[in-house]
Amino acid sequence: MTRDEMKAIALSFPGAEEGVSYGRPSFKVNGKFFTRLRAEDDSVVLMDISFDEREMLMEAEPQTFHLTPHYKDYPCVLARIADLHPGSFRNFLERRFRKVAKKSVVKAWEAEQAGG
Repeated sequence: MTRDEMKAIALSFPGAEEGVSYGRPSFKVNGKFFTRLRAEDDSVVLMDISFDEREMLMEAEPQTFHLTPHYKDYPCVLARIADLHPGSFRNFLERRFRKVAKKSVVKAWEAEQAGG
């Protein structure tokens, strides 16, 4: 996946917008952290990943999924965008979107996704 693809996917969710988180460019939904590109290692931060799931992802695809000491105590994982499949990225963001978007927005989005 490219940076442009990453940005397009992140901004495709209703209410998603570019913002700043801890002084770094990021993406937010409903004013809440959605994801961000880590320029220092060309990775994205994927939130709401359990510690068990994170370990499984890093073991199964160490070229894609990794962690830095800063994130070790948070339920998240880092993913190198060059190795992350766009569909997988969208799936991870869908999980986060359902958690941080307003319930009415999620419901409308789900209806749209279902074709109705």
